Amino acid sequence: MMERTRTVSMIAALMVCLGGGVSPAWAETSMLQSYKFETPEFLHPHPFAKAHVVLQVSEDNPQLWGLTLNNITNLMAYFGPDDVQIVMVAYGPGLKMLFADSPVAERIKALDAQGAEFDACNVTITGMTKALGHRPKLVDASAIVPGGIVRIMQLQQHGFDYIKP
Repeated sequence: MMERTRTVSMIAALMVCLGGGVSPAWAETSMLQSYKFETPEFLHPHPFAKAHVVLQVSEDNPQLWGLTLNNITNLMAYFGPDDVQIVMVAYGPGLKMLFADSPVAERIKALDAQGAEFDACNVTITGMTKALGHRPKLVDASAIVPGGIVRIMQLQQHGFDYIKP
């Protein structure tokens, strides 16, 4: 198994070196190694954004998820995708929104392509992994952060407006 993992990693690295640059479907983005509370990182930096918003999702409620994605769509329509930096943070039961088989997974991918960021709480992932007996597969558009609440605090301290739909 270790040899297979090493071979797959080498193939992915070779693809990047040869200009393929495409992440394999099983790749995920993680901020765990580089996370610094004092200096926020983003998957989609918006250095000239006029508005900065962080949205919290902490409930297993598909209607709420739809409302949250509508909020993101409306913010992008009002400000323009380049003029608003949007980070949605999911933790607790709300992490199910970011599952690969979530009913809103395709909308998340579409909004990610427009510049919205979708952060997943690693504390919740760890707990769900123990409860489920396997690690949940997340939508490729998500980024893993150390803790959902910590990420929200970080962004608020850096001028983000907080919204809990």
